[in-house]
Amino acid sequence: MISTSRPPSLRSVATEDPLSAILRPPPAESSEDRSVRLQREANAKKISDSIDEAIRQDRERLKKRKEDVKLLLLGQAESGKSTLQKQFQLIYNPTSLHEERLSWRVVIQYNIVRPVLRILEALDLYAEGDSDDDVAEKMNFAYGTLESRMAASDRSEKLGRTADASASRETLQPSPSPSMDQQLTALRLRLSPLVQLESQLANRLGGVSVCGSGKGSVMVRTGWQARSFGIPFGKSRERTSSRGRFSFTGQRSALENAATERKSIDTEASDHSELEKDRLVEEVALVLNSCKGDVQELWRHPAVKRLRENRKLRLEEWAEYFMDNIGRVSSPGYVPTIDDILHARIQTMGVAEHIFDVPLHGRNVTWHLYDVGGARGQRHTWVPYFDDATAIIFLAPVSAFDQYLSEDPRTNRIDDSLQLFKQICSNPLLKQAHLVLFLNKADVLADKLTRGIRVKKYITSYGDRPNDVDAVVSYFKAHFTQVHTRNNEGKRVLYTHLTSVVDTKAMQSIISNVRDSIFRDYLKSAALV
Repeated sequence: MISTSRPPSLRSVATEDPLSAILRPPPAESSEDRSVRLQREANAKKISDSIDEAIRQDRERLKKRKEDVKLLLLGQAESGKSTLQKQFQLIYNPTSLHEERLSWRVVIQYNIVRPVLRILEALDLYAEGDSDDDVAEKMNFAYGTLESRMAASDRSEKLGRTADASASRETLQPSPSPSMDQQLTALRLRLSPLVQLESQLANRLGGVSVCGSGKGSVMVRTGWQARSFGIPFGKSRERTSSRGRFSFTGQRSALENAATERKSIDTEASDHSELEKDRLVEEVALVLNSCKGDVQELWRHPAVKRLRENRKLRLEEWAEYFMDNIGRVSSPGYVPTIDDILHARIQTMGVAEHIFDVPLHGRNVTWHLYDVGGARGQRHTWVPYFDDATAIIFLAPVSAFDQYLSEDPRTNRIDDSLQLFKQICSNPLLKQAHLVLFLNKADVLADKLTRGIRVKKYITSYGDRPNDVDAVVSYFKAHFTQVHTRNNEGKRVLYTHLTSVVDTKAMQSIISNVRDSIFRDYLKSAALV
């Protein structure tokens, strides 16, 4: 009989943990070596525990963030997104809006200086004997970004330095009488101090120009108040915004590092810089106060009225508000009101995050509201915020039927809004987001229709429909609804509101309704109802 040795069973062999063998102290370990080893092990355990704690905090932060509401305000430039953000701030964080009122003085001053200079440029262009089409083309292209205006500074400078030469020009074409030309020449001379103020105010705001951002007001990055003025609310909001992704780039480190580097410098020069900043704002206020009578005279001048009526001069929508209130906003000791802040225009660059606590069933839900730059060159910055968006408010200015994109003068703004809305509705990252449509600037639409501006002149497909607010709104609403229906695979409901975001009383009710509809979807997604 052949006998063979059977290999031992795995269970019968006493195995030892290899890690224990490695960690076992050497047999001849000295007391000094033992102390070093124990210290090394304690440090390693401390590092391991800190990593475990960081993972736990990240897990809790992620869990909490999933419970937060992420609301995107989307739409083309000058559609009212930033004004809507101010309305949210007024409802859910009113103290902060009151604290930052003084910082809006420089914006309002800029909103006064720009239209005045644009009116003077329009009068200069019209006086050169150009045809109506030439004047309109020049006004559309000559008055745009800050750089384009600086490039045309030679023409603007003659408002002050060559007033005598302008007095000897041919009479205004057409001009009812020589006295009108003399009046305008005198006004140019008296308003010449405003020429240099535009660039100074833009520099104070930290204004920049971005390729593809279009023409219009100066563009500023988020946090301009904190960087330009050092106001407490700006600083606190800058810290708050660092929770999660940060504002205009989607990254936090750049601003946080820059803030750290500036801290010592700002501390050393705080008193001097604040004094200089206050001096500039006060000097501009004095100039505006001394020129307010001339600004009013220019605004009411028959030549300016004729340019506006003939649509050769198209000012921004907020210009009329501040021109009508020039006496109040240029008075000594002026502090902007809430209405002034809502009408103030400053173009957003990138994406700015604003955080509010909104009550729900006895507890607060954190809302992250993202205000985006709507110019074509800025829309690529929206994408990082799409993947976890809870809701979208898309703002479409129905009053823009007679306007064209500054970035592309061939594209009607209503058509651009429809194309942009189609992209939002069809984006797969936003399929689950709650969708709200604001047909905005109803007040501006009503004013245009009252002045006899015909929609079919600019929107040929409008045909012979009535030229009244209800018919125009119904027509545009049907087109946006059709876009949504054709790109609505998930049977998502579209909530539509006709709005004027500068109307605080009406917006409080609308925002309340939007909040409730968002919360209903929010609770359903959380499987709570």
